[in-house]
Amino acid sequence: MMFNKHFRLLSGFALALSLIFSQLSFAAPSITAMADGLDFSFRAVDGRDVSAESLRGDVVVLAFGASWLPLSRTQVQGVQQLADEYAGRKLQVYWVSTDSESPKSRNYATDDQLRSFARKNGLKVTMLRDPEGEVFKRLGVDGNQLPAVVILDRQGNVSGEPIGGLDPEGNLVRQLKERLSALL
Repeated sequence: MMFNKHFRLLSGFALALSLIFSQLSFAAPSITAMADGLDFSFRAVDGRDVSAESLRGDVVVLAFGASWLPLSRTQVQGVQQLADEYAGRKLQVYWVSTDSESPKSRNYATDDQLRSFARKNGLKVTMLRDPEGEVFKRLGVDGNQLPAVVILDRQGNVSGEPIGGLDPEGNLVRQLKERLSALL
């Protein structure tokens, strides 16, 4: 009788510990937080470096996609429409390619291939590179939710939940209007 009581108590304790540790091991990766926002950097397809610090002061839309993904073709049209709609306001819009820079990867794309993708799809906003989706993941976007959109406030913090996936019938301008209006 005493053995059963101790066994149940010990089993309950072990179960509680395993639940706690399993939650810790599956926690979302974090991004380095600075006193006034997040810290990350991208390389633009034109060779410039674009850092989180250089984006502060404006609201920023980072639209993550990949040239090999058919939904990204629809996404870039919405991204360009968003940039056109908000031109002249304190909003910066970027399309961020998660295509690999490694020729050994099946998701490889050169800068020239990305520029060609942009021309074919009418994309004129600055294209940034996030090879292998490192910043994408650090910003809290589920790796299976490509294409995705992340909005940064003027201080460089993620504003609201990232929008993962894409409704092919959706209108990006309409989807983001309320969130952007609150920030601008």
